[in-house]
Amino acid sequence: MHPTDALPASIPVVVAGALGRMGAEVVKAVTAAGDCRLLGAIDTTPGKEGADVGLELGLGELEVAITADFEGCLCQASQAVRSDGPGAGAVLVDFTHPSVVHEHTRAAIAYGVHPVIGTTGLSPKQLGELAVFAEKAGIGGAVIPNFSVGMVLLQQAAAAAARFYDFAELTELHHNRKADAPSGTCIKTAELIEELGKTFNEPQVEEHETLAGCRGGQRESGLRLHSLRLPGLVAHQEVMFGAPGETYTLRHDTIERSAYMPGVLLTLRRVRQLHGLVYGLERLI
Repeated sequence: MHPTDALPASIPVVVAGALGRMGAEVVKAVTAAGDCRLLGAIDTTPGKEGADVGLELGLGELEVAITADFEGCLCQASQAVRSDGPGAGAVLVDFTHPSVVHEHTRAAIAYGVHPVIGTTGLSPKQLGELAVFAEKAGIGGAVIPNFSVGMVLLQQAAAAAARFYDFAELTELHHNRKADAPSGTCIKTAELIEELGKTFNEPQVEEHETLAGCRGGQRESGLRLHSLRLPGLVAHQEVMFGAPGETYTLRHDTIERSAYMPGVLLTLRRVRQLHGLVYGLERLI
């Protein structure tokens, strides 16, 4: 290497929900990646304020203290990279709760921190508002309902298959600590299928539910979405198409949360070059 060649600057990362199941995986992935550095760890777990996040997660001392002050951490992250120039801003990775995801995303944009949002629960209206805000602020960001490359492939296959089938139902299965239903991934899959502009599941009989909701939730397109919640599950999705004499089923199973980390790191490496807010991992690969 020539002595005047500069090494690429590492990507400064703040993780919100750092002690949660997904947040912990992100902290591990960021600290193991040669081109990233952990700048902040946000978590509201009682009694953990000030503790070293690395020691809490069994990674050894990382010299990054856990804080519950979300905006304070964003402010410090923004100031820490202020002199690094254009394209060198800090990145927030958020895996927290649907009730705060809109507030967190907007706050990140306001502080000039690039949001990478894995928390689902944003409404189409909220996504639209955040996209306008990000564009005006000139901050690139990404809302990713599912960071699995395999899930992106399933969604693309489902969108392709929908051209040939008029009947389809989607089922998503998650652990019983997931707060929102249906999952953002399932909604995104339905949206991709609906880009054809077709109507699905034309009624063949007059249906009657003896147990309310047993046929799932029905979208305007006619697609039906079903949600299962059980301990022991991680994240799973199935899209089933039906036609006379056959069914065609697409299924993706996430066995461990580590499966999401390649997608998270890919997004971290791309988000600072974006011009506005993107929705879905397929926009980045």
